[in-house]
Amino acid sequence: MAGLATKPVEETNKLSITDSRLSRIESGVENRKSEVGRRQLYTAKVKQADLILFTTQLAVMLDSGVVLSDALDAIVEQAEQGVLRTIIIDVAEAVRGGENFSIALIAYPKVFNSMFVSMVKASEASGRMAEMLSVLSGYLAFEAETRQRIKGALTYPFIMALMAVAATGTLMFFVLPRFMKIYEAKGAALPKLTQILVGFSSILGDFKAMTTILTVLILVSVALYYWVGTLTGRRVIDYVKIRCPVLGTMFIDTVVTRSMRIMATMINTGVSLLDAIKVIQDSCENYYFQRLWAGVDKKIRDGYQLSESIGLHSSMASCQLIAPGIVQMLRAGEQGGKLGQVSDKISIFYEKKLEGSIKNVMALIEPVMITILGSIIGTIAIALLLPVFKISSVIAN
Repeated sequence: MAGLATKPVEETNKLSITDSRLSRIESGVENRKSEVGRRQLYTAKVKQADLILFTTQLAVMLDSGVVLSDALDAIVEQAEQGVLRTIIIDVAEAVRGGENFSIALIAYPKVFNSMFVSMVKASEASGRMAEMLSVLSGYLAFEAETRQRIKGALTYPFIMALMAVAATGTLMFFVLPRFMKIYEAKGAALPKLTQILVGFSSILGDFKAMTTILTVLILVSVALYYWVGTLTGRRVIDYVKIRCPVLGTMFIDTVVTRSMRIMATMINTGVSLLDAIKVIQDSCENYYFQRLWAGVDKKIRDGYQLSESIGLHSSMASCQLIAPGIVQMLRAGEQGGKLGQVSDKISIFYEKKLEGSIKNVMALIEPVMITILGSIIGTIAIALLLPVFKISSVIAN
């Protein structure tokens, strides 16, 4: 009887062991799935318009007195299914768990950049997150509008380039071979310019040659990609950005506008100057501007004023990054105790200046593209027309 009684107990133990193993396996699978999902969200990107809407909604709710976790839940209920909704759900859970909002955002660097996170972190310290998010939303909208203008300026030249490629391809692969046959049949030589065009078209039609060229281009592109990631490559690229005619002015104006707006926002919301400079440094993706603000930070810690520190480090890479006029205005703001207001006025002035720089670039792009494309198409057209002009004499001979 004792033996019979122990069998059900052993079977029950086996079943419980099996169930516990299954539960551990299932939990392991769920953990792996969640890890895969987190990795996908870590590298995921969202539309700029969606990010602006999220920031604006959150600023409005916080300004109305809604608690942060409740505001995030309300946004989740309104948001459409997608990557951003999933990220907001995860951030809301982290905030409810006692984590700071800025720390929760760090997990998604492709969505919330260093400037976004730094400004949120500073607003947490000052207790004026709603105001900071409102300013951040306006700045994100301004950046999106700027990108849209540049894309709009490039649309017309891009369409022209596509049409030029289509027209050139038709002439080279359908029209030119007919003239080649006529000249070959008569034993006549094509004009020199046409021969160059024929040689180029033969390379394009050679599978082995094109495979070699494409392989070399891919290898060079990969090498350049990794080189740009190095300190030397970054310094070279960033130097070109600030020294390039016309485009360099637009780039510098963009960075200065962003820097002064961040400084105005953070100082006006009660953030310390050193914390504001740290956020500005994180928001600058250019090596030379980062060096500038790092030097300014060090000088201020040594007892210098902001205007003095900027004046000592404003010239880098043989280029004036911060204009002397800005330094003078900041000095006046420091002396009058109105640094935040002066920074705001500087940001407004440079925003208008930036709009002028963008207009100059847009006005320059179109004629340059037309000139380049016109030169290429004109050369090809001449190379194709030369055999036409000589065809009568070739046929006569």
